[in-house]
Amino acid sequence: MFTQWKKMAATLSATALLSMSPGMVSAQDHSHSHDAGELAQLTLNDGKKWATDDNLRQGMSRIRDALAAELPAIHSGKATAEQYRALAQKTNDQIAFMVKNCKLEQKADAMLHLVLADIIAGADAMMTPDGNKARKGAEKVAGALDSYGTYFAHPGWHGVKHAH
Repeated sequence: MFTQWKKMAATLSATALLSMSPGMVSAQDHSHSHDAGELAQLTLNDGKKWATDDNLRQGMSRIRDALAAELPAIHSGKATAEQYRALAQKTNDQIAFMVKNCKLEQKADAMLHLVLADIIAGADAMMTPDGNKARKGAEKVAGALDSYGTYFAHPGWHGVKHAH
């Protein structure tokens, strides 16, 4: 089953890198809703956070740190299309790293897929030249990082804080 997840996540990562069609982005944007079709809703593991491994913690920390470094420019509205694209590339690189190296129990993997789907959709949005869409993509990634911290055991984890 883990192999199936790796193939699916690799496909999603490749799709994000190659740019998804608007229909796919729209479907991914709503993956957190109750009408998500086959996708489950994020839940805890019988009231506890899901286990993580070193590779997952490393990849998620790198995504958070890359996003946090760009927050001043994003919040001030001064982030350029190039900055968003660079952030999306760093994010996609870490997704690829985690897909290749992360080994989780099957149910934890399924929950991680929900978080990664939002991160991939956010990174895809950041690849567009539309500054508003790119900003919404960065916000989607930030929200997914917050969800990760809520549902996954990552000692010392802190998400990125949204300044309004």
